[in-house]
This record gives sequence, C-alpha cells and structure tokens, in this order.
Amino acid sequence: MLIVGICGASGSGKSTLAARIRDSLSCSCHVMGQDGYYRSFPELSFAERARTNYDEPSIFDYDEMLRDVQALARGEAITTKAYDYAQHLRADKPDLIAPPDVLILEGIHMFRDRRLCEMMVLKVFLQVDADICLLRRIRRDIKQRGRTIDNIAAQYLETVKPMYEKYISKYIDDADFAVMRGGKNRMAIDAISAYLTTRLLAERLEGMDSSTAEARDA
Repeated sequence: MLIVGICGASGSGKSTLAARIRDSLSCSCHVMGQDGYYRSFPELSFAERARTNYDEPSIFDYDEMLRDVQALARGEAITTKAYDYAQHLRADKPDLIAPPDVLILEGIHMFRDRRLCEMMVLKVFLQVDADICLLRRIRRDIKQRGRTIDNIAAQYLETVKPMYEKYISKYIDDADFAVMRGGKNRMAIDAISAYLTTRLLAERLEGMDSSTAEARDA
C-alpha cells in the first residue's frame, strides 16, 4: 500500500485534490480525512465545544489515526471515522474500509506526526493565497456545515489564521513539493497519478521477480 500525505490551509483544496487523484487512478484508492480524527468532547456543552480551537495541532488524535493506517498497511479492514461539524462531535460509522492500493491522508496538520510522515511515499503541500482560502471556507461552511458569516469570520480571526501562521504554513518545509492554484491543478493531479501508477507497477514487478526467484530456488 502506498501512502500519500496532503497538507495545507483550511480551504486550500486538500479534499478536492485528494478526490481527483483518487478518481484518476485505475487502482483501489481511499481518502482518509484528518477531520475524522478530531478529539471528541461530549462532556462539554455545545457552547463550550463551539469555542474550542479546532485548528490547534493537539485537537487531533494522531495515535488513533496511526493505528488505523498501520492496520490497513497490514491488510486489515478498519471502521469509518467521521465528524459532525454542526454538533462538534465525532460521528463514527460501522462501515468497513478495506485496505486499498493507495491511501491518501489529508488534513491541516497532516505533517505534524513524524510517525505518519515516515509512512508516506509522497508529501504534498497546497500553497494557495489566503484570501482564496477564506472565500472557499465561507462558501463551504455555509453550504455544508450550517455556519453563519459571523461565526465563520470570528473563527477565522481567532483560530484559523493564527494557527495557519504559527503551524500550518511551516509544513511546506516537510513537503516533497508544493501545488499552486488549489486542488483542481490538472498538471499536479496528472503528475501525482503517474508517479503512483509507476511506483505501484514497479513494486508489483519486484514482487513477481521475488516470487519467481523463490520458486526457482525451491
């Protein structure tokens, strides 16, 4: 299984890029969003959960995500992890995810955990103008997450922008390369897909050669 990491600001196009890479591949591919691994605080009131900083690195459960990635790498199925953005609570599902040929991990702090980074064959950072990211975030959060303009603006100024400047922008130093113009960059999609296809083919041929050699020696 090949693992790809995609990192970048909120609204930069991480999910879009991951989905388009997945759709361009002829092999099995699964996109695992880091948002599904938010730490849940059901003991807090809704108002308290709404005030939580969801852009700070420690808000994610990296150990749980690592266990799931390792299980898939061993050929084991895992259950689906999900998050309810309206209620600010985990919303996991019993649906099983089978080990894919390619696993794409995407999230704002996807390069934070060294253990996960070491498993990635390719690390991609989306470098998009902050104004564009904000406009995309407004459109997405209103349509998909039931947020208001006032709520989005407050969260952006209080946590999103400061956390990007303090942490997320620095992850570009960990990337193998940066993608400009967001998740619909056709040249980037084609280049990443070609790399993964070539690498998968090389690994399969190597596996066939090893099997042939073992059979001959036996």
